[in-house]
Amino acid sequence: MPNLQSRGACAGPISSILSRFPSVCAAVALLAGLLASAAFATELPRPRSVPGGVALIELGASASTPEASFDGVPVMVAGDPSGWTAIVGIPLAADPGTKHLVVRRDGKAEARVSFEVEQVRYAEQRLKVAPGKVDLSKADLARYERERVHLAGVMATRSDVLPVTLRMVPPTEGRRSSSFGLRRFFNDKPRNPHSGMDIAAPEGTPVAAAVAGRVIDTGDYFFNGKTVWIDHGSGLLTMYCHLSSIEVRTGDTVAAGDRIGAVGATGRVTGAHLHWSVSLNRAMVDPALFLGEADGN
Repeated sequence: MPNLQSRGACAGPISSILSRFPSVCAAVALLAGLLASAAFATELPRPRSVPGGVALIELGASASTPEASFDGVPVMVAGDPSGWTAIVGIPLAADPGTKHLVVRRDGKAEARVSFEVEQVRYAEQRLKVAPGKVDLSKADLARYERERVHLAGVMATRSDVLPVTLRMVPPTEGRRSSSFGLRRFFNDKPRNPHSGMDIAAPEGTPVAAAVAGRVIDTGDYFFNGKTVWIDHGSGLLTMYCHLSSIEVRTGDTVAAGDRIGAVGATGRVTGAHLHWSVSLNRAMVDPALFLGEADGN
């Protein structure tokens, strides 16, 4: 993400010359600001203010970066003193309607900024499966509960830096086999909606970091199998599941495109694929919005 608080356009050795022509200096500064804003805008995720989407909320101008939160969770704020934008992940379980950010600017009293979450209808899938494939044994349920608590802590990770960019690269090559938000019913009983993007690929296909960051968790989990979590800053995380191998360790720093593992079929799955999730302020959101695509998957 470009640094929008860099030195002024008329700073440096040339400043003494340009200072004699204030109108020229102002024009140069304006052009620099417009170019920086345009570059910043191209790196924002595609806005889609629906459950499982991302809302971009203009906060206006302020001398310092505003603090903003949604449902008590801090959200990412980016921009410069001439205009700030809150980049808000909307939980899949959110109801449509008017929502509110709590915002504090320049140390002043908190204010509420309203935005709308629109209704969305995700695809449905109904499957008939053997009860043993749906109901967990006591031992498996106990393991799942332990892992659920641990992973909730991982999802709460928030480092106080902005991501290098909000434009991601696909983490592996392959066919998208299951869409984000898919509502699944096993034996007519609803399950949690699909909270990521599935990419079908042969076992061993390389898996790469979608954007630069720091590895904050690796493990072999009951449902997710071999998994890597990466922190990208300001509440933006990515998760890579069902890997056949993990090739990074907690604490490693990675760049976009760096190999972190390989596609596999570990965990509670029936075939080799990568499950890739994006978490923003603890909400799982559609990864396609960060790929610069015209439409979600």
